[in-house]
Amino acid sequence: MKIICTKSNLVKGVSIVSKAVPSKTTMPILECILIDATTDTIKLTANDMELGIETTIEGTILQKGIIALDAKIFSEIVRKLPDNEVIIETNSNLQTLITCEKAKFNISGKSGEDFSYLPYIEKKDCITLSEFTLKEVIRQTIFSISDMDSNKLMSGELFEVDQNILKVVSLDGHRISIRKIELKESYEPRKVVVPGKTLQEISKILSGETESEVTIYFTNNHIVFEFSNTVVVSRLIEGEYFRIDQMLSNDYETKVRINKKELLSCIDRATLLVKEGDKKPIIINITDESMQLKIQSQIGSMNEEIMITKDGKDLLIGFNPKFLIDALRVIDDEEVSLYFMNAKAPCFIKDEEQSYIYLILPVNFNAAA
Repeated sequence: MKIICTKSNLVKGVSIVSKAVPSKTTMPILECILIDATTDTIKLTANDMELGIETTIEGTILQKGIIALDAKIFSEIVRKLPDNEVIIETNSNLQTLITCEKAKFNISGKSGEDFSYLPYIEKKDCITLSEFTLKEVIRQTIFSISDMDSNKLMSGELFEVDQNILKVVSLDGHRISIRKIELKESYEPRKVVVPGKTLQEISKILSGETESEVTIYFTNNHIVFEFSNTVVVSRLIEGEYFRIDQMLSNDYETKVRINKKELLSCIDRATLLVKEGDKKPIIINITDESMQLKIQSQIGSMNEEIMITKDGKDLLIGFNPKFLIDALRVIDDEEVSLYFMNAKAPCFIKDEEQSYIYLILPVNFNAAA
């Protein structure tokens, strides 16, 4: 095999597929990036058997062939090469010569035939949306997946398609994040649970452009994302997702309209007094025209007041400040509406159309206050 491509193209391709190289594996071939130049395109692939990524890069194929190279060494070499054309050539002994200007590296490769290719997926059932929309939806929900392995379903996100609406849901036992997106067309109903790791890696690769589209294909066991010369194939998480509709309610005793930036800045300031890992709640006292926020810790205390518009009853309630910050940070509206039932019921932050809903459970602050 002999190929020529620019360093920038190679770096971009390698950084995309590297996201599917496992950090630990008993199969050394999976620690490799596959360079496949057996057809008319140069394809790079990595696969950890749960997540596989394939991308094509521009370049010239002088001699067709295939090789698997150690991902860590190869990506380090590529990153540190001069900014110029790179020539990669292999011989029959799988020795690979990487040349750029006066720099020459000779590394051992592995047979491309031994590499675990991405599973073949029948591409029938699909939806289309913009790269920008998908990147935003992931950003606005991914923070509330659970990183505990005890419940696999909580480590993923529900993707539910119903006619022209895509609903994405994540939860971790203390909060729920929901985003609803209107699609350009209507589709057959579909529900799958996508691993959070897959979505985090996709989010890093997506350009986020509104003109670029992503096609998402569904099967019983896999989900495929296709966009800008890249294919990402991921296993789905098996099991029936939680019935979140039973946890949602439109009833409230207290509704608050508040400037989002003011509220976020205030909670952010309050957390200066909380050490990492310290579970100090922020206590919110809602009265007729103001919301008073208090926090008390070993370091000190803080107390601040924000003007609000209120409907309904006065309320004293406590929350984990991080959960409020996570939700407020990803909302783009200037003003937000918070709905409360009582001091022991969840708070809902949502817009009129319910295109986003964030449910946050309160904490019992009497013992901690």
